Amino acid sequence: MTGDSTVAGVLLAAGDSDRFGERDKLLADFDGDPLVRHAARTLTDADLGPIAAVVGPESTAVGDSLAGLDIAVVETPEAAAGQSTSVRRGVAWARERADAAVFALGDMPLVDSETVDRLVAAYNDGRGSALAAGYEERRGNPVLFDERHFDALAALDGDTGGHGVFEGADDAAVVGTGDPGVRVDVDTPGDLDELR
Repeated sequence: MTGDSTVAGVLLAAGDSDRFGERDKLLADFDGDPLVRHAARTLTDADLGPIAAVVGPESTAVGDSLAGLDIAVVETPEAAAGQSTSVRRGVAWARERADAAVFALGDMPLVDSETVDRLVAAYNDGRGSALAAGYEERRGNPVLFDERHFDALAALDGDTGGHGVFEGADDAAVVGTGDPGVRVDVDTPGDLDELR
């Protein structure tokens, strides 16, 4: 953890949108752009190294919606098996490119890019190897993991993210951000309507 660390960005965008209905929530319009594009810009506007979006095998439209952004599109063929497959794919991609990675969710359009910068700054200041963005003393997303946790993340199974890995880190910390967007995700059409 030094100021010279390379921190990658990984956008998890391979979910099946079960609770959203027939259409892919990540492609739903929000302020003139697909929901996932807002989440992607959170990462591209931050001071990060390389960035990738992990998409499902049927999600060419999600990848297409990110056109023009400096972001690689990585497919996870096993997306239907749950979020762990996206995390594993993101870790495999980041492992070759960075000392740590910020994992963000494609259905969280309101996270400020400065929040990502705060996580990276806290990491470079040595505040922990697993750092979650927080708001009003509550943990949210995105979450930064140092490479020492990549093996544990790569071993995840089923429809689970990095929660257990975060909880198991002896130096995990929540970084206060003042950003309510770290606690706001879109699961249903009603959730999206509330943001409009």
